[in-house]
Amino acid sequence: MNCISLEPTKLPHTMAVTHADLEPNRSKTDLSSKTGAFLMVLTILLGLLCFILCLIAEATRSEVTWISSDEKGKEDKSECVYNSSGKVPLLCAAAAFFGLAIAMVMEHTYMMIAVSKSSPALLDWDPSSASAKSLTWQAGFFFITTWICFAVGEILLLAGLSVESGHLKNWSKPRTDCYIIREGLFSSAGVFALTSVFLAAGLYLTALRAQRILEDLAHVRREILEASVLYASPPRSPQRHITSVARENPTRENNHNEHVLSVFPTPFNKSYSFV
Repeated sequence: MNCISLEPTKLPHTMAVTHADLEPNRSKTDLSSKTGAFLMVLTILLGLLCFILCLIAEATRSEVTWISSDEKGKEDKSECVYNSSGKVPLLCAAAAFFGLAIAMVMEHTYMMIAVSKSSPALLDWDPSSASAKSLTWQAGFFFITTWICFAVGEILLLAGLSVESGHLKNWSKPRTDCYIIREGLFSSAGVFALTSVFLAAGLYLTALRAQRILEDLAHVRREILEASVLYASPPRSPQRHITSVARENPTRENNHNEHVLSVFPTPFNKSYSFV
């Protein structure tokens, strides 16, 4: 004879799942990834390096000394002589020029790739909301001012390069015409370079803030959808597993009261028998 018993199933012991486990891994093209932070820090460091190089170029820029030649029977003639060949300010200005260009192109290229590879959910944004308008104006301001400062700084550095490269040879020879840059040109270029990288950092932080706001909105929508599905579905009963347990060799025992009890009627036997 088999006996049927009901036993609740035991779930395997597993570790708790946290929100960090459910979050997707950050790709290298994501604005909030370590790659984006590293490139942003590298851009600022390059801007600081360009500023220092511009200060060195300003301190070592070429200057001229005017001399007059007194010759008998001839009019006085004024000539100029450079104090140096201009190699040091030329190298510093060239390094600052290319360093600033590399920093700006690298940072803006990365941001364009990151924005273009964003998920469609993050690109769905209500343009009429207050936060959307504010972030749009901030991003536009940072983008325009960044490229304006970058262009002005590069033009000033290019002007300094053209002037300092004009007397690399025979710089100690007297000349009738000498071209020099004005005082403060390299310093101004360094200020514009430093300003452009900080404005680029502001643009990056604005884009990162917009991405996080959209991620929070998507997370809230997902939680609302999961809660609505949970409350809309009926509750489920706990699962039970039915197993059969076999008895070991059941035997029949003779009872002396068996014939005596058989004379009494039972609910399942309506016939009466007397022995």
